[in-house]
Amino acid sequence: MAKRTFSTLESFLIFLLVMMTAITVALLSLLFITSGTIENHRGKYSGFPATEGPQTTQNSPATQGSTATQASPVTSTPEPPLFQNFSGFHIGVGQADCTGQVADINMMGYGKTGQNARGLLTRLYSRAFIMAEPNGLNRMVFVSVDIGMISQRLRLEVLNRLKSKYGSLYRRDNVILSGTHTHSAPAGYFQYTVFVIASEGFSNRTFEYMVTGIMKSIEMAHKRMKPGKLFINKGNVDGVQINRSPYSYLQNPLSERARYSSNTDKEMLVLKMVDLNGDDLGAISWFAIHPVSMNNSNHLVNSDNMGYASYLFEQEKNKGYLPGQGPFVAAFASSNLGDVSPNILGPHCINTGESCDNVNSTCPTGGATTCVAMGPGQDMLDSTKIIGRALYQRAKELYDLASQELTGTLTSAHQWVNMTDVTILLNSTHTAKTCKPALGYSFAAGTIDGAGTFNFTQGTTVSDPFWDTLRDQILGRPSDEIKECHKPKPVLVHTGELSKPHPWHPDIVDVQMITLGSLAITAVPGEFTTMSGRRLREAVKAEFATYGMQNMTVVISGLCNVYTHYVTTYEEYQVQRYEAASTIYGPHTLSAYIQLFRVLAKAIATDTVANLSRGPEPPFFKQLIIPLIPNIADRAPIGKNFGDVLQPLNPTYRVGEVAEVTFVGANPKNSAENRTHQTFLTVEKYEENSTTWRIVHNDASWETRFYWHKGLMGHSNATIQWHIPDTAEPGIYRIRYFGHNRKQEFLKPAVILSFESTSSAFEVLNI
Repeated sequence: MAKRTFSTLESFLIFLLVMMTAITVALLSLLFITSGTIENHRGKYSGFPATEGPQTTQNSPATQGSTATQASPVTSTPEPPLFQNFSGFHIGVGQADCTGQVADINMMGYGKTGQNARGLLTRLYSRAFIMAEPNGLNRMVFVSVDIGMISQRLRLEVLNRLKSKYGSLYRRDNVILSGTHTHSAPAGYFQYTVFVIASEGFSNRTFEYMVTGIMKSIEMAHKRMKPGKLFINKGNVDGVQINRSPYSYLQNPLSERARYSSNTDKEMLVLKMVDLNGDDLGAISWFAIHPVSMNNSNHLVNSDNMGYASYLFEQEKNKGYLPGQGPFVAAFASSNLGDVSPNILGPHCINTGESCDNVNSTCPTGGATTCVAMGPGQDMLDSTKIIGRALYQRAKELYDLASQELTGTLTSAHQWVNMTDVTILLNSTHTAKTCKPALGYSFAAGTIDGAGTFNFTQGTTVSDPFWDTLRDQILGRPSDEIKECHKPKPVLVHTGELSKPHPWHPDIVDVQMITLGSLAITAVPGEFTTMSGRRLREAVKAEFATYGMQNMTVVISGLCNVYTHYVTTYEEYQVQRYEAASTIYGPHTLSAYIQLFRVLAKAIATDTVANLSRGPEPPFFKQLIIPLIPNIADRAPIGKNFGDVLQPLNPTYRVGEVAEVTFVGANPKNSAENRTHQTFLTVEKYEENSTTWRIVHNDASWETRFYWHKGLMGHSNATIQWHIPDTAEPGIYRIRYFGHNRKQEFLKPAVILSFESTSSAFEVLNI
């Protein structure tokens, strides 16, 4: 191999990397040592005012507090009597805001330094669905959350609070939490060091906001339970996805590939929920697609293509309601999306326009960093809407035509498993084992949906002496055992052997399955590739059939309960593209999961779930690295107040135009602590008949934008846009801004105060 040389620019970047890494390690160590009494260790939040819309200004200090780390005393909520004499299931649905911070926090998904939140495109929601047998004893909770993935800490805290409120009604075995995998949601809610570093710290305000939202959605579903019926339907969705690692897919056996018409799973499964009168209650649609239509240049928090599909479905069913407030709840849940991209125009070199759909996803000039896949729209938001609308339209078709009713029993099974030490029976004479976690070189390369910072390339199967030396100096040398176990992956970061300040990756992982009659929901803790998902579904279905449960429909629910990166097939693992390099438990990870889920399927089929071992309980770490961005007091310019208009609206607009107004702002992260206001904005129409202002949009509407512009020394501006749709009624409108400012007086604790402001009125014309 020729000796590698570096250009002046590369050498300078490498020097910067070394210096930044050293400084980061020092800061993280210092922050860990001193973090015992700061943000993540305050007393528990005492609850937020449950306001449904903008309220009169209340100068109320924010209530501070800490996340519970031990089970609170159980104060079980009395169970209302349930009507039992019917055929079907009790069904309850609920939806609640779980947005968290929309400023001063990294977004979770791309791992791109500098991709921090600077405003809001649409709110994030937790959508909860409870199903129970007529006697109410056997029940389940499925929650789809508009976030990147479910963290183990998030799940453990939700289970703890459910136990405090409901006793043993909702438990580790019958509660599934699933992330939609939007890459435009806040980070900061993890406990394992890799994810904490990617988040630039643990944000208790975001963690608490998410937990509160998930809990509220479950509580709403619990209160709304009524007798109903469940139906399923399946059908293909065309023209919305491509396989972003086709070379990896081609490594799977030809005979296996020949059984499928595509290198992605095109089938959508819809679970329809109605009451006994046939009135709509809700829907869950599972489909394999990455919510990365919004690329890594985006800074507005949003739910991406899957969230837009939910928005359209819910707006269609909830006529007259603002987003997130109607009775019908529609979740678009993740599935085996590991190698599936919505950027259907495929990868092209951004500097030349030529295709870079090659083995390493590289361009002649710029390498991997210039190989980017594009969506079908004119820009990323247009692509998001095109893909999201296609998903919604197909889901609605399947929902309307659903006729296969689910009947029978509801059974749940769960185990905690040490994924670093699973022995897999490959055949009658050979076994294999999983590995301690490690990330390979191609992990740093990223994907065609979002490339890495440095010029790593996908498909790397040999290590680089430079990066190995740098790693050894900073993190220590990986053991021969972990390197041997992960072959042919060249280990870049041996996370399974790093434990400061806490373990870098989870050892203990959830495996979980719930059956609703003939539907088996398989909750997987990561991102399975297309073929991995197919193998798992087939194995689970065959296991059910072996023990007498024929014709089961098996659906994979992705990114559930704890995040463990990717799961490829053994064959895909050999060529070490991004997904394989991110398969952290080694080449036999998929075989281990198939073996574990077959155990659950057998236990359900043979009615021996009670005999399953609980497994080793995962940890809940008490001290976490605090955010690197400090809290500072907000300041208005001299002679100005928070909310004063800096750039006014025009007096008139036409449909299709953008109404924009800028106010003196305050840091939006304050609104994740003091929730006096439930929205940053409203667009209101004047009603002449009643001489009142009617809210037509809030910040959960996809027609609005909330931008936060951070200045110096606590100064900032807030810009609100309304992209006036063709459906807007002509008339007089105004825009209102709702915020919270942090006030800090000398030798006094900080308080967070609410404020609000109103623009001048303007007219909308439809010509």
